[in-house]
Amino acid sequence: MKLNARQVETAKPKEKTYKMADGGGLYLEVSAKGSKYWRMKYRRPSDKKEDRLAFGVWPTVTLAQARAKRDEAKKLLVQGIDPKTEQKQAQAENSGAYTFETIAREWHASNKRWSEDHRSRVLRYLELYIFPHIGSSDIRLLKTSHLLAPIKKLTPVENTTSLSACNSV
Repeated sequence: MKLNARQVETAKPKEKTYKMADGGGLYLEVSAKGSKYWRMKYRRPSDKKEDRLAFGVWPTVTLAQARAKRDEAKKLLVQGIDPKTEQKQAQAENSGAYTFETIAREWHASNKRWSEDHRSRVLRYLELYIFPHIGSSDIRLLKTSHLLAPIKKLTPVENTTSLSACNSV
């Protein structure tokens, strides 16, 4: 049986957390402390294991909004896409996880074979010459010309060592 707004609003906490089903995998989880969370139970397309997807806290997310999010998740499932993976990717994009600086720092950290001197030199050159110009740029939108511009600005004295360090990026 589908929930209505009144049932959601008047749901009282009990001794233990409990669920109020709305249908299609969507339910309202009412904690012992009185918090109300919208969740959806589903099976992952990849391995058919049960998983849960969080949509937010009531009253921030209304019943209608939770149903709309459930419907979107169901559409993804029909296409064979895990909605939780899709949700995490969207959060990563919104959080700036794809900036040049973030990716460059991950790349720098992954080069374990470098000497400590070389590691610090490369990072220093990135911080001095590259990050101020393109560090906050979305890496998916960068072109080679964007990378060349800050490198070409180096003076001839800085150019020899800095250029070789920056070119390794």
